[in-house]
Amino acid sequence: MINKKQVLLEQIKADIVNHNICPDLAREATNLVMGDGNVNAEIVLIGEAPGKNEDLQGLPFVGAAGKFLDTMLESANIKRSDVYITNIVKYRPPNNRDPLPEEKEAFWPYLVRQLDVIKPQVVVTLGRHCMEYFLPNQKISLVHGQPKRIPFGKTKIVVVPLYHPAAALYNGGMRATLISDFNKLLKIIDKLKNNK
Repeated sequence: MINKKQVLLEQIKADIVNHNICPDLAREATNLVMGDGNVNAEIVLIGEAPGKNEDLQGLPFVGAAGKFLDTMLESANIKRSDVYITNIVKYRPPNNRDPLPEEKEAFWPYLVRQLDVIKPQVVVTLGRHCMEYFLPNQKISLVHGQPKRIPFGKTKIVVVPLYHPAAALYNGGMRATLISDFNKLLKIIDKLKNNK
């Protein structure tokens, strides 16, 4: 049976290609990295942009940061196959540079459409750059791990900002913070369900 959400997500992918979004990035990239995971997920994790391994495989978070992300999910008793993972920007910026504001802006409507299709309970932003799109003027050091209900289109969503898994690769002290924050996710979802 064809999954309607999968069809809608494939249409978003086709629209990115057909509308020639960020042609300079597209020319340099090996793959368009849309997202991966459960289209009925309660949790959507969003990074900033694909890296080298992601670009080569066409999947998000499969490099070193992705391996640590898997570890954190396991520690929180969450299967990777139960969540959906994507990025704001869908093509790898050259030399792993940060995406430019105009690149993030160009891809933003497509991310919004992805979230409209999946309808997660919680959106987890991975890293400061992604968080700023959902929670402008916030400091990640002050709000990480805290659920924030925000207006989003015609509805409201719950955003949980977390540090990027790559931060733990460079800063060992960050590992415990990230694991602790990840361990709160299922409790946050349970609380949301109980408050409905």
